[in-house]
Amino acid sequence: MHRDPAPAPVRSGIGLRQPHLAALLDSRPALAFVEVHSENYFADGGAALAALHAARAAYPVSLHGVGLSLGAAAGLDTWHLERLAQLVERIEPVRVSDHASFARAPRHHGAAPVHAGDLLPIAFTDASLHILAANVQRVQDRLRRPILVEHLSAYLHWADDRIAEPQFFDLLARRSGCQLLLDVNNLVVNALNAVHAAQVDGGARGTGAEAAAVAQACAWIDAIDPRHVGEIHLAGYTDTGDIVIDDHGSRVHAPVWQVYRHAIGRLGPRPTLVEWDTDLPALPVLLDEAALAESVLAAAALQPEPA
Repeated sequence: MHRDPAPAPVRSGIGLRQPHLAALLDSRPALAFVEVHSENYFADGGAALAALHAARAAYPVSLHGVGLSLGAAAGLDTWHLERLAQLVERIEPVRVSDHASFARAPRHHGAAPVHAGDLLPIAFTDASLHILAANVQRVQDRLRRPILVEHLSAYLHWADDRIAEPQFFDLLARRSGCQLLLDVNNLVVNALNAVHAAQVDGGARGTGAEAAAVAQACAWIDAIDPRHVGEIHLAGYTDTGDIVIDDHGSRVHAPVWQVYRHAIGRLGPRPTLVEWDTDLPALPVLLDEAALAESVLAAAALQPEPA
């Protein structure tokens, strides 16, 4: 008897924001998962948590945090980690992630650390790697699962950086057993800012600069061990003329799609999220971006897995 081939698995998802919830649950589009910011659901009850449970009944949920401060020498905030652990137990997310950044710093005279409220870049040094790996391990021990760690869009660098960024994350994954959340938009933003700063192609803001940035971002991906990448993020950015800002407020730009296609060709299909956090569009626009990612994933699924 002839059997139709099984449909390819959907691997793309969207960042879920409250204005889209009702339309999403009403239409139930084909999505692999939705992702929310963990800290928005730390309360023990209320409308936000009820909405998250409704979303979880319809889709797998990925929890993406911005406040663990995994790179902080001051250590983790125990309250924050406990709230995250309780949320993980309630939601049973498909993945849990946060950033390779620090936001907590010690006050003077032994007072409690202060939280900066921002994702500040860490140095790529042996000492920083030791701190990050220890904090990641503490989170994983408490959650009883591996987490994913995202690299940053960074607008400054430390003078004592000595480890190349892809190597740094490979070492982190080997030491802690975590995975990497590969943010293609972050790579392109960093590369564009580096190209502009170096005045490549005469400093022009045209295709020459974009091509150089794409090549730099692809080289970053080529340097990472594919086994360590557990999820990919896509988003939009804004070029102000002086600096490129990772604002998640527009459609994914052409250079990011170029690098994403390279990433999937190099790594094989990976769960992919489209982030959109500012100037939210109507839900169909966001779903259209996810469909574009799905088309890249579907094309890659027809190719042999990378060695």
